[in-house]
Amino acid sequence: MKFTLRQLEYFIAAGETGSIAAASQRAHISAPSISAAIAHLEQELAVQLFIRRHAQGLSLTPAGRQLLREAKELIKQADGLYAAAAAPEQLRGTLNVGCLVTLAPMVMPELAFSFMKAFPGVQLHQSEHHQEGLLEGLRRAAIDVAVTYDLQISQDIEFAPLVSLPPHALFGAADPLHRAPAVSLRELAERRMILLDLPISREYFLGLFMKEKLEPHVWWRSPHQEVVRTMVANGYGYALFNARPKAGIALDGRRLYRVRLAGEHPPAVLGSATLRQLRKSRLVAAFQAHCRELVSQGCIPGMAAAEAQRRRRR
Repeated sequence: MKFTLRQLEYFIAAGETGSIAAASQRAHISAPSISAAIAHLEQELAVQLFIRRHAQGLSLTPAGRQLLREAKELIKQADGLYAAAAAPEQLRGTLNVGCLVTLAPMVMPELAFSFMKAFPGVQLHQSEHHQEGLLEGLRRAAIDVAVTYDLQISQDIEFAPLVSLPPHALFGAADPLHRAPAVSLRELAERRMILLDLPISREYFLGLFMKEKLEPHVWWRSPHQEVVRTMVANGYGYALFNARPKAGIALDGRRLYRVRLAGEHPPAVLGSATLRQLRKSRLVAAFQAHCRELVSQGCIPGMAAAEAQRRRRR
């Protein structure tokens, strides 16, 4: 083998950041060293790995994307040599974790911090995406594992469920329905809906109405969870969510109220996802085990538990 693991690491940094300069900062090495490593790999493997655009940085070629997946797997295996000889608490290496953007502010701070505390030799890199972005990130090997919902999980993705989160309606204090023990989708259909407009998430929420042959009155859309919550708190309409933030207030300090949806509706299942075709590293397995330890129906980091919510409603 006429290339080094270090050169592969530099290539991975460039492939994931799309920039020599950004890869240099990430790898804590000079830009010429990154460029030299890429040039050496291209020469050794007799293939072009990047398309270089002056204004847009680097774009991986099809061969480059394939090598990126294989290189990351090889680095994981190399890290596994250390891990195999170490006790579980001495695991080391880099773990790239993606999280659904709506879950990340609640779930990831405690989940990531406690994992790094349990495994101090691990560097956890976190990114946030919508569901489509997470699934694509797994397929491109940009992330190793995703914390997300089970929405539109295809056969190439392996999903490990943790907890079910049924949908609920969210109201502001001025809406009389905020005191209701439950509300039906038929009651909501004619009211103004503030839709969380994220890929796959919006199809899930609109699909709840479609299943009952109803059409909601979507009055406003936003891809930003806190914009939706603040608009609801100010009386613009209601919204549907699955996640249950512990803080029942919007960013402007106004109160928000969760109300159960009457009837049976498909929940969003929170769990972890990995690419099925890749061998699961000990780091990924350890992270998924950590998730199982911390997340349950009665306790979800950053969220109000379903049981606690029912007690408050009684």
